[in-house]
Amino acid sequence: MKTPMSWETISSEQLVDCRVFSVNRNLASRSSEERTHDFYVLHPNNWVNVIAIDRNDQVILIEQFRHGTSQLTLEIPGGMVDPEDPSAKHAASRELLEETGYAANDLIHIGRNHPNPAMQSNYCDTFLALNVEKLFEPKFHTTEYIEVRLTPLAEIPELIASGGITHSLVIVAFYYMQLFEKTKREFVVPDMAP
Repeated sequence: MKTPMSWETISSEQLVDCRVFSVNRNLASRSSEERTHDFYVLHPNNWVNVIAIDRNDQVILIEQFRHGTSQLTLEIPGGMVDPEDPSAKHAASRELLEETGYAANDLIHIGRNHPNPAMQSNYCDTFLALNVEKLFEPKFHTTEYIEVRLTPLAEIPELIASGGITHSLVIVAFYYMQLFEKTKREFVVPDMAP
């Protein structure tokens, strides 16, 4: 079996800064070839998402409009790791509270993935929060408006199978939760570059 050849970046030029991500054009070549090729890479901040479950086995889902699909989507709380966040775990706790008004006593790191390694440099960490409690009704002052939907955990597989949940990072999160339930091991962050 042959090992795929990697590419070496010769130069990188930022083309645009869109606040939540930047776009670079990377000139790269393979070690075995003399020709070069341009590749375009998005550089968003790293992301987090949280499967939050209350004491009644209700998953805290959120519904919000997404401009990429021009549709409402059913998701789990999550967002960007901000520069001020000391860790992904802190960002996950903050996002859960901001978007839903729910707080977690503890967050369990259950997985990390690259959302789209073909063109994005970031990763997404997934956390599980059990026995969350509602502290307040969230207030939205920016472009974000979210409706909280409490959904029995037992209904999640059907929501995914029927297309009620289509966000790939949410589906991956629930897969990570299944793995965690089988092994009861917290995810260990591998040594991988974002």
